[in-house]
Amino acid sequence: MNMVDVFGATSTTDEVLSRVNLQGKRILVTGVSAGLGVETARSLAAHGAVVVGAARDLKKAEAATAPVRRDAATAGGSFELVALDLASLKSVRECADELLAKGQFFDVIIANAGVMATPFGHTADGFETQFGTNHLGHFVLINRIAPLLRKGSRLINLASAGHRFSNIDLDDPNFERTPYEPFAAYGRSKTANILFAVAFDRRQHGRGVRAAAVHPGMIETELARHVDPARLQALLDQISKERAAEGKEPFQWKTVPQGAATSVWAGVVAPAEEIGGKYCENCHVGEVVADSATISGVSEGVRGYALDPNNAEALWTRSEEMVGERF
Repeated sequence: MNMVDVFGATSTTDEVLSRVNLQGKRILVTGVSAGLGVETARSLAAHGAVVVGAARDLKKAEAATAPVRRDAATAGGSFELVALDLASLKSVRECADELLAKGQFFDVIIANAGVMATPFGHTADGFETQFGTNHLGHFVLINRIAPLLRKGSRLINLASAGHRFSNIDLDDPNFERTPYEPFAAYGRSKTANILFAVAFDRRQHGRGVRAAAVHPGMIETELARHVDPARLQALLDQISKERAAEGKEPFQWKTVPQGAATSVWAGVVAPAEEIGGKYCENCHVGEVVADSATISGVSEGVRGYALDPNNAEALWTRSEEMVGERF
């Protein structure tokens, strides 16, 4: 039986990893102070991996990752923290320098950290908060530590069905001329996460490194802390209506272990050639859907613009200009 057929929307991290031994594997996970990041780190360490967790608030992360250390200890895995504030390129470069100085290789990088639907604001470097944090911070970090990715390793970028809200806008990435809308900005940043995986995969493929983007599904985590509850309820009502029209069950939140399952599936279980340069969801590779497809974030599929290689190259060039660094 093909592994891809075994897992789906309700699979959990422990189910996906049930027969997997990760002893000797080193994995970097960003955003380990809450939610998906903690569970991703825990499940990998619980199967023997050496996990390096990156977080902005080390004190908060220290407390949140107690279960990670506990499960690592019983499985021969280990866990350590590094400081990383994706909204500051100074912090990003310091983190990269620290990892490069250690010189220890990675088998997987899971770019999990992110913010969603924030009020209008800017990162330390003057980028719109969501694009700067979700995309540009990871863009610099990952490209700087790319030499630490050993042959056969993978980069997994956490994207979202929210990429359907908007394509990237390379003419006005910081909303200087466009009226700011929190979900449009989120959509742009999540489209960028997918396009970055596409472009990185194209560059690294030749040396045996693959990249993919994953949508974890809709989970109640701290990510939604900026979202107006009425707006969220309206979205959920719309989703339930769409699902009823498609003859499907009503909407249900995913649990955190179900949400993190696609990250670990793509990171260590799925065949690399199957996921390289692709968008994955519910523990399988997503299909391309029309740009007119519903935006609910529950219907499956990825918009064509998010996988377009020309779009990916244009984003890469613009990102280099914005951060003042060539990769």
